[in-house]
Amino acid sequence: MSTSVPLIVRLLASSVSVAGRAGKIVRDVMSKGELGIVEKGKDDYQTEADRSAQRCIIASLSAQFPKMSIIGEEDNPNDVEDDIPSDWLVVDADKDVLKLECPPGLREVKEEDIVVWVDPLDGTSEYTQGFLEHVTVLIGISVNEKPVAGVIHQPYFKSVDGGEKKIGRTIWGLPGAAVGGFTPAPPPDSLIITTTRSHSNPLVERALQVMNAAQILRVGGAGYKVLQLLEGVASVYVFASPGCKKWDTCAPEAVLAAAGGKLTDILGNMYKYGAAESRPNKTGVLAAVNEELHSFALSQIPQELKDKLAK
Repeated sequence: MSTSVPLIVRLLASSVSVAGRAGKIVRDVMSKGELGIVEKGKDDYQTEADRSAQRCIIASLSAQFPKMSIIGEEDNPNDVEDDIPSDWLVVDADKDVLKLECPPGLREVKEEDIVVWVDPLDGTSEYTQGFLEHVTVLIGISVNEKPVAGVIHQPYFKSVDGGEKKIGRTIWGLPGAAVGGFTPAPPPDSLIITTTRSHSNPLVERALQVMNAAQILRVGGAGYKVLQLLEGVASVYVFASPGCKKWDTCAPEAVLAAAGGKLTDILGNMYKYGAAESRPNKTGVLAAVNEELHSFALSQIPQELKDKLAK
């Protein structure tokens, strides 16, 4: 890989390839039928797919970019054993991404400036229940506490290309440059909200009711919800709860921003993604495919409800 290509572009290109390999690991674990489920907390699960996919991602990126920080969802994210299978170590980089023009403000970024947030299997609960289309692999890249690039890989997305059936797709975004992997669609004509299917509570439901939406979609995974926005399936993503974490939103926020969208907390504040930041997104998630829809959704949420969540 040419070192004349700016670091952020090289890292994004590598992350696209690594995410695809992690997605294959996720499918392989499911195919074998030995999920190795561990319950970390209420409605919070970990499987062998989570653990193995994270080892693949961290080992591959650490080998190429040893000075940057990587934070993963699973325990001991930087403790990667030396004996991982050789075919888990990805050294390839996506050739299309390598051709990107790097945004001016990111051309001089050093490895030490970068924090990568990894969710090796976003939608673990859905994975164990068979809602496989909800599952994504997320790799978010942040600099100066801000998401600057992201990868969302769908291991179970099915498509037909030239008569050949394919499984899996990888969508990436570099704000200020491009979105790749698909073409974003305009939002639906009516207000359609996407929200959680497994972490609801009275506060979440109240935030949904005030929107007076034509339809509410209840699905798993932050990555999948943001893809629904980008695909024109939903207008707004609303989650008035502290259930999400930084590794859930870093990559989706970057991809959404690259497409002209916006992701904040329920109060309208941007999250920070520095290594020292707390992991939970304590004040929820509010996202839309454009600024206008985001502003509208933010205006609809009562101050009383915002105050409750901010406590």
